[in-house]
This record gives sequence, C-alpha cells and structure tokens, in this order.
Amino acid sequence: MKNFSGKILFLDRNDINTDEIIPAKYLTEISKEALKPHCLEDLNLKGFDPKKDIAGKSVLVTRANFGCGSSREHAPWALEVNGINVVIAESYARIFRQNMFNCGLMAIELPKADIDSIFAAGADAEAAVDFKKRTITVKGKEYKFAIADFDASLVEAGGWVDYADKKY
Repeated sequence: MKNFSGKILFLDRNDINTDEIIPAKYLTEISKEALKPHCLEDLNLKGFDPKKDIAGKSVLVTRANFGCGSSREHAPWALEVNGINVVIAESYARIFRQNMFNCGLMAIELPKADIDSIFAAGADAEAAVDFKKRTITVKGKEYKFAIADFDASLVEAGGWVDYADKKY
C-alpha cells in the first residue's frame, strides 16, 4: 500500500477538471513518467506555479467537484507520478474518484467545514493519513473519513490490477 501522508499542496478552487490535471494533448503518452512535467500545467489558479509548487508534496487538498470533465486514468496517473497519492476534497466527479481507487490512490471526501479547517492550517501544513483508523491529522487536529469496503480493498491491494491478480 502506498504512503498517504506528507506535505500538502493546496488548490483553493472548485471544479478543477481532468484537462487541468493533465491536458488532453498528452494523452498519447505511453508512460506515466512522460506525464510528470505536465501535471496541472493548465490550471488557472492565481499564485500557483506547478513547476515550483508540486515538488515535495504528496497530499492534495482542494474544494468541490475535483476531477470533473473527461474520464481518463491519465489524471490520477499524473498525480501519482508526481508523488501525490491522496486527494482530499469536498466532492469528486464519480469517474475520477473511482479511477483514483482503481490506481491504488486515495480520494477522501470531507465536509466543507473540515476542508476549510485544513486550509486554515497554512501553506506549510502536513497531513498524516491513518488508513486503518480512517483518520487524517493536520497540525494536531483529527478528521474522520469513510471509504467503501471494496474501494478500501483496491487501495490496500495497490489498485485494480493487483486486486484482480490476487482474487482471480
């Protein structure tokens, strides 16, 4: 199972779509590594510079409807290859959320008040995710999350392919 803790990348915007996560012009790439330098390069967010702001971050915290737009596995892949194994948001586009679990990544939903509280922790904040306890701790404050049993099984296995290899 992947590590789901670390420094937080804050993206304070609703409706970040898959074209902003990884632009469509890179969907012909045949390796995850080829996606790495292009992650979030088209994101229009004041003060955000993907070339400087992604490095060293492993947890992404954002607002509502993250991953909307086209359905593609490339969006979670672009995050993963950049070391981001968990996204914490108010809500997700359904297909993006499932693609995260299918890749062995975490897509954690929290209420708006909890997301606001995490944003208030500041730019240097880190998140500690305890998968077994279903908790996230940021600057000493604990937040509880839920995950469906099947999705948890996918995450524990490392994604759908590894899950299927073990089960079938």
